[in-house]
Amino acid sequence: MSLNGSKATKKKDRDIVSKIPNWGWLLLSFLTAILLWFVLSIGETTSRCFPFIDKVAPAVGTMIQRGVLGKDFVSSMISVLLGFILGFVTAVPIAFLMAWYRPVRYILEPWIQFIRNIPPLAYVPLVVIGAGVGRKPQVIVIWLATFLIMTVTIYQGVINVDETLIKAARVLGAKDRDIFVKVIFPATTPFIITAIRLGISVALTTLIAAETTGAQAGLGMRIRALGNSYEVPPMLLYIIIIGIIGMICEKLIKLLERKVTGWQEKREI
Repeated sequence: MSLNGSKATKKKDRDIVSKIPNWGWLLLSFLTAILLWFVLSIGETTSRCFPFIDKVAPAVGTMIQRGVLGKDFVSSMISVLLGFILGFVTAVPIAFLMAWYRPVRYILEPWIQFIRNIPPLAYVPLVVIGAGVGRKPQVIVIWLATFLIMTVTIYQGVINVDETLIKAARVLGAKDRDIFVKVIFPATTPFIITAIRLGISVALTTLIAAETTGAQAGLGMRIRALGNSYEVPPMLLYIIIIGIIGMICEKLIKLLERKVTGWQEKREI
């Protein structure tokens, strides 16, 4: 096929894709997922793990009747929110200090990289021994996981700021504080948004590990308990709830990203 012919084919494909509205793609994605779910629900080896909607949906009423669904949701969201906020407010200054001051980087970076490679489940027993059981160790585990991933992400953003901008600011008489506020922070905003996105994702994926610390309620704790009693429909329901929470958070972050990084040019595919 000639180069012109290849370009014409690609243009035609893009035209077809652009004619389908966003809600159409969303509907297609949803139907594809439902079809895959149905296939898994009738498979010989997967039917017990993936019961279909007709069995999972009634589990909502079952868990409400038990009086645990609302409590589990609220408990988990409190732990996730507190852990994430603590992770963010500690990651931002540490990341900036590591990127700006070499002594801080040389001291902290090896340990951040070391701890980052350890699964959260590994240090849960240490956290329980030190902090006891209940809400506190849950928040600590989520904080540690989110702090590490956000620190690394924001740090990479700071060190990738164009050196020309910093030198130009210094020539114009800007001090370190002015450079931070007017040059580095705006240039690092896309990385901070990415760090928030990754932090929330890590907070949710760490939830089950965090709620092994003697939690009395929570989505992760309930998934583990339902798994022990082989109640698959409500367990799958709770897994879906965590996924929905993650999708909602992702939509909110994209909205925030459009508000604060509207100046950034993005490649259209």
